[in-house]
Amino acid sequence: MTLDVIVAEVDEPTPRGIAAAIAMLIRTGELPPGTRLPTVRELGAALGVSPATVSHAWQALHGAGLVKARGRAGTVVLEPRTPPLPGHSRGLAARATGADPVAVRLDLAGGQPDPLLLPDIRPSLERVAPARAAVTSYLQPPLLPELDPVLRELWPYDPRALTVVDGAMDGVQRTLAAVSRFGDRVVVESPGFPLLLDLLAHMHLEAVPVALDERGMRPEALRLALDSRPAAVVLQPRAQNPTGASMDADRARELAEVLVSHPEARDVTVIEDDHSGAIATASAVSLGSHLPERTVRILGFSKALGPDLRIAALGAPQDLVDELVAHRVLGPGWTSRLIQSVVLDLLTHDEPRRQIARARHAYYVRQRELSTALTALGLPMRAADGLNVWMPVGDERRAQVNLAAHGIRVTLGSAFDVTSARDATAGPAGDHVRVSIGMLRSAVGEVAAALARAAA
Repeated sequence: MTLDVIVAEVDEPTPRGIAAAIAMLIRTGELPPGTRLPTVRELGAALGVSPATVSHAWQALHGAGLVKARGRAGTVVLEPRTPPLPGHSRGLAARATGADPVAVRLDLAGGQPDPLLLPDIRPSLERVAPARAAVTSYLQPPLLPELDPVLRELWPYDPRALTVVDGAMDGVQRTLAAVSRFGDRVVVESPGFPLLLDLLAHMHLEAVPVALDERGMRPEALRLALDSRPAAVVLQPRAQNPTGASMDADRARELAEVLVSHPEARDVTVIEDDHSGAIATASAVSLGSHLPERTVRILGFSKALGPDLRIAALGAPQDLVDELVAHRVLGPGWTSRLIQSVVLDLLTHDEPRRQIARARHAYYVRQRELSTALTALGLPMRAADGLNVWMPVGDERRAQVNLAAHGIRVTLGSAFDVTSARDATAGPAGDHVRVSIGMLRSAVGEVAAALARAAA
């Protein structure tokens, strides 16, 4: 019964809490389009609040385009206004659709860097624009020659060859297209990044989950996963999204030894998505130090330099880089040399380098302040790396609704689930929410108290 479903979901019987609960039920499909909602009097009586309280929630839902009053037919759920997205990505995109009637006081769901901590690119544009404006040829190399040595200084091993692509996920997609075929298996971290999981499904590749600990993929779990004869292993070596785990040199060596010794892993390509790059506090560590002939490392810059600088560096064996460059000629051709020049300027001038260092330290402090506050409230948390915290909760959806009722937005942990069929290689079951600390500039104690209450 619709009334019972709504009453069970409402944790806080305020206009904000009621609207948040119903919005969640609509987004998850439990209240599908066409569902007739209870009257304000029916729901008010069931929740023990006045009809006016429910009416305010109905007005918020109507203003967000989620419901519509149809006279004697009552108030019904509308068809969604946004196009459908792949399964895992919906969990990330729900926060950005604009169809949320609850005013957001603090967005801890986006995973984006703090705009106040990004370097100012205006001086860089002024310095590089005149030179780039004179470039009119289609025939220049895809990677700026001046950028090559700067990127090599950021690599934890000597890469066979380097190029640039349009962001870290672009590099992952292009590499998978080159090293896998229809129906191949790909080993991934569990929990894993939603866009990667949807990319694998789109490419008709099967994800094989491997459990994590605070140092990344567990070697014994990787060994079991390799029995499936995968074409590739995709991992995030530091500031893993969503857990914040970072691989150390010993773990990289252990994983490399598993890949070398396993009889089904001789041709497996390792793809490392180092998406957080310069804002991670962990050192750059790579399996490429042990397996350079079959490691592809992708270094992202958007977290440190800005989301709209869609560029990532890719280091790989020469033949694979040649193949990727050749395929790009048939599509985008190359990554804008103007963008490459801006990135080169930001990486080599003192002031933007200081700004990047300040951002890295600020995120480090926010992670530790939040973990300390949560631990003091009885929710022991290890300080993670990067922008995300992976927090266990009793019921993730109720935790999200409870926080939304207080104006705090987080991401459901189920968006990061590799598979519902947990097995020996996947991590233990349990509800989580991902808390992104990019926008957590102040009031850490207050936010921690709200998170602790929601977790319970």
